[in-house]
Amino acid sequence: MGFQSSGAIMMEAGMKVIHQTTRDLEEDEQLARALQESLNTDSPPRQNVPVENVPSERVPVREPPPLLFPSSGSRTCAGCNNRIGHGRFLSCMDSVWHPQCFRCFACNKPISEYEFAMHEDQPYHKSCYKDFFHPKCDVCKNFIPTNRNGLIEYRAHPFWMQKYCPSHEDDGTPRCCSCERMEPMDVKYITLDDGRKLCLECLNSSIMDTPECQHLYMDIQEFFEGLNMKVEQQVPILLVERQALNEALEAEKNGHHLPETRGLCLSEEQIVRTILRRPIIGPGNRIIDMITAPYKLERRCEVTAILILYGLPRLQTGSILAHEMMHAYLRLKGFRSLSPQVEEGICQVLSHMWLESEIIFGSSVNVASTSVASSSSSSSIPTTSKKGAKTEFEKKLGAFIKHQIETDSSEAYGDGFRAAIRAVDRYGLRSTLNHMKMTGSFPY
Repeated sequence: MGFQSSGAIMMEAGMKVIHQTTRDLEEDEQLARALQESLNTDSPPRQNVPVENVPSERVPVREPPPLLFPSSGSRTCAGCNNRIGHGRFLSCMDSVWHPQCFRCFACNKPISEYEFAMHEDQPYHKSCYKDFFHPKCDVCKNFIPTNRNGLIEYRAHPFWMQKYCPSHEDDGTPRCCSCERMEPMDVKYITLDDGRKLCLECLNSSIMDTPECQHLYMDIQEFFEGLNMKVEQQVPILLVERQALNEALEAEKNGHHLPETRGLCLSEEQIVRTILRRPIIGPGNRIIDMITAPYKLERRCEVTAILILYGLPRLQTGSILAHEMMHAYLRLKGFRSLSPQVEEGICQVLSHMWLESEIIFGSSVNVASTSVASSSSSSSIPTTSKKGAKTEFEKKLGAFIKHQIETDSSEAYGDGFRAAIRAVDRYGLRSTLNHMKMTGSFPY
């Protein structure tokens, strides 16, 4: 910032002021030359300063440095509204100011730097602007650096909007296997025995052994009964490690599965290792003392067992279980030769409906009154949740899982869900299922 006045000249990086009283001729000539040069000098080029909330953007420009001119005494300061008087003043932002009145909107201290930043027509020190508006990385907690073009460039989770430096995508920073948020450097995620990471919020409601899963299974059974879709057969529900799930998947002869399978509805006889007791968290936030035992599956009906991956929070485990329960229902009720899009689509609808009942209605069963056009028993369905009120994080996580279902880009799960939910919304669940059983497709 260059200061000039009828009795002063700013020198030495624009900071030192020398007031003129009685000077010799040489000083007068230097002053005149300095004033003339400052008045004839073009303003510096406008440059960009960073802004937040977008991965990459140009923002409010830096103002040209305010210039200090000799005052005739008739101007009014835009800061204090008093007359400038006979002395130096700043000319910037289409106004004139006493130098001490041109202040940073954040810290309220005078701006004396050569450059300053603007935001919503208010001036800021560059350092104050950075503190207030330059986004920080949610992972490393540092200011997100600018790229070689001088723009702030960052990544953000499409649902959680967690902002982070692009470098964290390649530096091995782990993500939670449930909510997908990156691990901040000041927080230590839980490491499951198969290498998956689990954030502390998801850990709070995680399902870690088969007995815990049985309680959730009973809740979902009631949810199906509330939809007039009772599963008569007792299907074993087993919580398993990822290795056991992958081995069972290889042994299974049919089914349509995602690249990362978290649940299976089995039809074949085989031996599966199930988790008997909730493991504990040991040194370094690692899961230890995992107790498993073999479980022999016997084919007494079309479904031998439902396997669910351990370590996921209750809402996610329940959504997977509701999906696999629908697979079991279709097989046990004689739905034959459904295409992957139709079968996975309707199973995703049941998963979505269960999540909605848990988040919005607070119960696994009272959703039937709004989802099943043909249900005659919905008025008698209880409306209290066995698990009580959800935490704010659980509600957010449930909305995230629903969002994943709704925005899935795969043909079987994503397109299938969207076709299925359109049919259910238009014709009701019962009519949709009847049409599927007769034609193998959704009603349109």
